[in-house]
Amino acid sequence: MNFSPQRKASNITLLISAFIIVSLILWNTNSFFRKFKEEERLKMEIWATAQLELIQSPVDQELGNLTLKVMANNTSTPMILVNEKGSYKTHNIAKDKIADSTYIQQKIEQFKNENEPIQIIQEDELLETLYYGNSEVLNKLKYYPLALLLIICLFGTVIFFFFKTNKASEQNKLWAGMAKETAHQIGTPLTSLMGWNELLKTEDINPDVTKEIAKDIDRLQTITERFSKIGSIPELHVHDIVDETKKAYDYLKQRSSKLVHFSFSSNVEEALVLLNPPLYNWSIENLVKNGIDAMKGKGNIAIQIEKKGQTVNILVSDTGHGIAKSDFQNIFNPGVTTKKRGWGLGLSLVKRIVEEYHKGKIKVFSSSKEGTIMQISLRANEK
Repeated sequence: MNFSPQRKASNITLLISAFIIVSLILWNTNSFFRKFKEEERLKMEIWATAQLELIQSPVDQELGNLTLKVMANNTSTPMILVNEKGSYKTHNIAKDKIADSTYIQQKIEQFKNENEPIQIIQEDELLETLYYGNSEVLNKLKYYPLALLLIICLFGTVIFFFFKTNKASEQNKLWAGMAKETAHQIGTPLTSLMGWNELLKTEDINPDVTKEIAKDIDRLQTITERFSKIGSIPELHVHDIVDETKKAYDYLKQRSSKLVHFSFSSNVEEALVLLNPPLYNWSIENLVKNGIDAMKGKGNIAIQIEKKGQTVNILVSDTGHGIAKSDFQNIFNPGVTTKKRGWGLGLSLVKRIVEEYHKGKIKVFSSSKEGTIMQISLRANEK
């Protein structure tokens, strides 16, 4: 789908605006984080000063009370105070971990990585070293930008899939409308052809001619029915898939080049499945025609039916140039084709008929330079 220059410019502007907004939010969050961290550093320096005052004036009751209030004010920042002898005191550390020297040493290393230790010095003599970590609030704030980015990405993903689904829904409605209109347009000349064929039967001409015309009229009726079913949920009834596949096989064999050799085999005489014959036959025809195109009109086409337990597999093989393994899934996407004049709708349509309408599976069973085998799997419907 091509977009107008105005639409493209609008999308680019929206994208740039979103990028600027996100950048400003992240920059502001980072600035706030740094400021909060500086304030915590200042608070810990005040705490260290109070500790020094307590060491210097342990007998000053008034000063001691003020110092203790300052020190007691820290209830959120974890810290470990280590003196010159290696003894330590902990604050805001889990009580069950205080006696674990290995744990304390690990916390000291962690705090050193998070913040530069504060040395408590008196007259050029190191008395104690204060190691402190980030408070719980600071730790949460540190991950806020990541959480914000995840929320934005999630929001963007939801919007993307919403528009993608909406666009796909509009395209499906468009294709369904075109298909139904095509079926309607075919209906008028088809009715006329049926009348002319009945008139020819009254004339003195070879009966085989009118029989062949009747076959092609039936074929056109089948095509019209197929197109009319696109966009609506088809009715499924129990049918013998061996018989239905054989009908599609016989039709294609009669109307294909003599340079294409057909073969058909089945390990059962009958296999009942829930089926919509016109749509199923359309799928087989698409697979066979793709195989003929891959062989450039010359080679072998084989259709094989295998019933294994509750599953019926229909294998359509050709002796064409094969499919790259990386394209095994892509070939079922709309618009993907290896033909110069193809629209890339055939296999996409087959996948929809098999998987959405018949609740089956279709896949590339195998492919190489010697040829490709496509497999349709449907659930058997036992009597």
